[in-house]
Amino acid sequence: MIEEFHIELTANILPFWMNKMADSENGGFYGRIDGSGILHKQANKGSVLNMRILWAFSAAYRILCREEYLEMANRAFDYIQSHFIDYKNGGVYWELNCKGKPVNTKKQVYAQGFALYAFSEYYRATQNTKALELSKEFFYLIEGQCKDKERGGYFEAFTEDWKPIDDMRLSGKDANEKKTMNTHLHILEPYTNLYRVWPDKNLQRAQTELIDIFSNQILNKRNHHLNLFFDDNWNSKSTIVSYGHDIEASWLLFEAADVLGDKKLRAKVRRISLRIVDAAMEGFREDGSLIYETAGAHADTDRHWWVQAEAVVGLMYAHKNSGDKVHKEKAAKTWEYIKRYLIDYKSGEWYWSVLQDGSINLKDDKAGCWKCPYHNGRMCMEMIEHFSDDKTN
Repeated sequence: MIEEFHIELTANILPFWMNKMADSENGGFYGRIDGSGILHKQANKGSVLNMRILWAFSAAYRILCREEYLEMANRAFDYIQSHFIDYKNGGVYWELNCKGKPVNTKKQVYAQGFALYAFSEYYRATQNTKALELSKEFFYLIEGQCKDKERGGYFEAFTEDWKPIDDMRLSGKDANEKKTMNTHLHILEPYTNLYRVWPDKNLQRAQTELIDIFSNQILNKRNHHLNLFFDDNWNSKSTIVSYGHDIEASWLLFEAADVLGDKKLRAKVRRISLRIVDAAMEGFREDGSLIYETAGAHADTDRHWWVQAEAVVGLMYAHKNSGDKVHKEKAAKTWEYIKRYLIDYKSGEWYWSVLQDGSINLKDDKAGCWKCPYHNGRMCMEMIEHFSDDKTN
């Protein structure tokens, strides 16, 4: 099965981004290809898209050592340095126009986390000292500008010059609250990656605090789902259950504890991780897919591309941590679902989702602000890097 992930990564996902998204006119990468496969050259360029491109090609080069991946990583790194970084106020802008000029200067903390994730992976792949300098700079920025020093955790967003902002939402579908599970997850993730190359005591402390926040503030201890939105006092402001975020967090949280090397903490988080997986499986369906979310009595049963990718990884980590072969069987079943319904074998990459009626979603983007070679690319690389020697039944 591992060979299939290698083929999917190298023959479908990454070639799509190399061949169709590199912007030959203005540098960097185009901002959008829609669900029908049409390239929008004038589309704005999102920070999350570009940081994830840098992360994906850096990781691919580190793991597979192909020069074409290094070329793409270099392209992304150079463009980010030239256009996305705010050298006056610090951090990265949320969005540029197609020419590389800032059009949304909001400082979304989620984007700062992905910048750190991308820079630290680029350093892992290339040993570029500038990338390590930027990684440290963004760590200190997040700790200095974004952290709630009184109640713990990190605020959601700021103005260009790091002042409070009224609209803190990451996207139009999110609640306008001061703290979110999603942003904390994507600070935890880059801190894990940075600690691999820079085991600094301050970073260790911040990562340990983050794990504690997930364990005691974000995790709903009654049902082991993750609460999504909070006020500054950590009061939960939503009843939505996001199965994709649950399963993604289950393995990222374990990875965060694992890299710290504290055996007691690792054992504790392993138990929590497995409980989160069990809770996420409430959304698992007989066809091998994981539905999107529930909100009270309403269920959104669309099968989003990223949720399926995270299900494969999360279930494989659950299998590794529990020895329960059912998790591995479910991961294999999800992979079969992905191959059958989500991979676009004709035009490349994956479709956004399978709709509730079973049809393919061609309305949402093939590539764009939120559609990046990150979830599906990372799934492939996790399988190649960490599960190639899995011989358990």
